[in-house]
Amino acid sequence: MVSQPDNMSRRAFLRGSATLIPTVGLAGGVSLTAQADEPAPNLSEYQPVFFGEDEWSFLLAACDRLIPGEHAGSGPGALDTNVPIFLDRQMDSPYGHAERWYMEGPFDLDGSPDLGFQYPYSPREVYQKGIAMTQQYCRQEHGKRFEQLDGDTQDAVLKGLEANDIDFASLGERQMQASDFFSHLLENTKEGYLSDPIHGGNKHMAAWKMVGFPGARASYRDWVDQHDVEYPLGPVSLNGERG
Repeated sequence: MVSQPDNMSRRAFLRGSATLIPTVGLAGGVSLTAQADEPAPNLSEYQPVFFGEDEWSFLLAACDRLIPGEHAGSGPGALDTNVPIFLDRQMDSPYGHAERWYMEGPFDLDGSPDLGFQYPYSPREVYQKGIAMTQQYCRQEHGKRFEQLDGDTQDAVLKGLEANDIDFASLGERQMQASDFFSHLLENTKEGYLSDPIHGGNKHMAAWKMVGFPGARASYRDWVDQHDVEYPLGPVSLNGERG
């Protein structure tokens, strides 16, 4: 986990991330016929459909540390752009249920990353178990839940997950390592930040505006031969919202 970036370093980081993360499709998870004038929900009023109350509190706090928001002076963050809503909808979709994943063993937990997902858990189970283990660790080490810790301590816990310094096996979870849970959380958080708003995150295309991504515009014929020129038109989402 890196320290909180300034605006320029965040732009560079997210531009690089955008080339690695496809626009995430939640087949069966959300409607692709939303109207452009349908307002994005307010995060404070949103009622999660998958995550429980305690899990939701963790998610809000963790996402805020992974991509800090405008309160940190670094542009729109995960909470400003409804990333937790994206995660909740993702886990309630066929992706979260692993309905279209191959989930038969054997699972080679020590195998090459090239072998793909190697856990007997669905993505939603990764979250449930990972959050539970992290909260158990926080209560043992700090006497508080993750979301009750100060920001610096929360960062230390996330770094401990990333570095595998938090031993999930000693907490009772022998199938999944802390670093794997962290990687899952970080990857999905970036996906929600950079996805099309129709999936619940990237509220009002704020992340796209920051990195200069034009979104789902249908034609760029007038710009194909113009190099090193900043694209002047704002982004467009799949549901027709224009930035």
